[in-house]
Amino acid sequence: MLLYHGSNVEVSNPQILKSDRRLDFGKGFYLTSSFDQAKRWAELTVKRRETGKATVSVFDFDDTSVSDLKILHFTQAQKEWLEYVSMNRKNQVIPNDDYDIVIGPVANDRTMPVISLYFAGIYDIEETIKRLMPQKLCDQYTFRTENAIKKLMFLEVK
Repeated sequence: MLLYHGSNVEVSNPQILKSDRRLDFGKGFYLTSSFDQAKRWAELTVKRRETGKATVSVFDFDDTSVSDLKILHFTQAQKEWLEYVSMNRKNQVIPNDDYDIVIGPVANDRTMPVISLYFAGIYDIEETIKRLMPQKLCDQYTFRTENAIKKLMFLEVK
């Protein structure tokens, strides 16, 4: 399976970087199966960092050889996904969060107004999920351990 990573530089050797950014699935190396989504991430990274060139690094991920990894997979925006994203975005400790890979929808610019209203207590979980369901959410794959990153093979830059 092809996965894409958008950045302002080529990333041929992925690493888990320590960051204080509060991301959906916590710290890790983020990819998507959508080239268009990765391209948007690359363009946003160039804008935010004010340096580099929008670059999409392409990886092959053999998802048939992951029996030795602990994987959490959210198939859609659901209650458990929202709670998990919320806890990561708020930098809260999640019990038993020792996953190698976390897969699920991305809370992007279109979804953040809805999620922000949930954080503010204006929407409850049910209302938030109801408002997120019609949106076509791209996926994200977060490789959170070195063992997981070893399953990626760099192919090219687009």
